[in-house]
Amino acid sequence: MSSILLVTSSPRGSESLSNAIATELAEKFAGTAGTLVRRDLVETQLDHVDGTFTAAIRKPADARSAEEAASVAISDELVAELMAADTIVIGTGLINFNIYSSLKSWIDHIARAGLTFSYTENGPVGLATGKKAYLVLAAGGIYSSGPGAPMNHAVPYLKTVLGFLGIELVETVYVEGVAYGPEAAEKAVASAKAKVEELARAA
Repeated sequence: MSSILLVTSSPRGSESLSNAIATELAEKFAGTAGTLVRRDLVETQLDHVDGTFTAAIRKPADARSAEEAASVAISDELVAELMAADTIVIGTGLINFNIYSSLKSWIDHIARAGLTFSYTENGPVGLATGKKAYLVLAAGGIYSSGPGAPMNHAVPYLKTVLGFLGIELVETVYVEGVAYGPEAAEKAVASAKAKVEELARAA
């Protein structure tokens, strides 16, 4: 039985195309024989990393104060979700050329030395190996290619972080050009759904 982790980050709820397409993809992967864990980062409302958190993650669990233990509790839960998953589906809109801040906070909580990566004498090594990730990126303009591509910092950043954690197999589904009018938006959604079907068949 496969385990799929779905991470959505758009504050637009049911109107969000990244949420909708990412959910559709994750549900197809889960099918009838997989387990699906949903992590809505708008619903979860992660705290930004602070001094208490950074002090806590540098100590063994039994050496943390009660405040420090509380500050990393959700982080430990998120790390466990990531490490238990065979497949990770991440949905985000492109906002100011990058990911939503809620998704950045998730990354800050799951990128943990000794848990999802380790430092060695030969450099850092990812510990979240043997997994595949799928990115669903929604954007008003076109950022997968052409003049807008250099402004797309979201996909390169996510691929870099995931690779650092040991997840090197990463596919991207774009839902782009949706601000160019109803016809363009309809075409973008149809293209994304076709990509979802293709990926689901290949899984």
